[in-house]
Amino acid sequence: MKIYTRTGDEGKTSVIGGRVTKDDTRVEAYGTIDELNSFVGQAASVLARETSVDWEDLLEHLTLIQHELFDCGSDLSYAVLDPQKMKVTPVMTDRLESWIDLYEAQTPPITRFILPGGSEPAALLHVCRTVCRRAERRVVTLSLEQDCPDEVRKYLNRLSDFFFTAARAANARLELLDVEYERGAQVFRRRS
Repeated sequence: MKIYTRTGDEGKTSVIGGRVTKDDTRVEAYGTIDELNSFVGQAASVLARETSVDWEDLLEHLTLIQHELFDCGSDLSYAVLDPQKMKVTPVMTDRLESWIDLYEAQTPPITRFILPGGSEPAALLHVCRTVCRRAERRVVTLSLEQDCPDEVRKYLNRLSDFFFTAARAANARLELLDVEYERGAQVFRRRS
């Protein structure tokens, strides 16, 4: 099988149920999720090289997230939704919430906005967070224009929170403090 097909040379691509322009809102949404998946892979590669801390749980979570991001893209690729074929479920979003709670318990209380960074793993997880937020915005735009599975939007919303918390946990595991935004007031209180 050849990797090139020449079918996109005129600026169109296939979705399940037809062909659209490559800048179609649906293609932009699942393309941004694909971009996010690449950054998740980069973050996982950096964590796998970092041997001073045990990252096994986070690496396992990131790998599962990569598969679930493929599921998100698959669900978004339907020009006409077929509820029987959707792969993203509320169980996946609920699992993210449990992981967020797990990682948040590993971090010091947050009172101010923080700057992305601290350690390389944390910085890359923050890149994942910001690309995830952009993917979520693209899915919101899609949902205003065309049929769009609601659960993908919910999953992405929770996923960006996961990346934020995982980034903070990465710094904590490496015994680095998050860098607080100096000009910000105390705006957060830890939930009990």
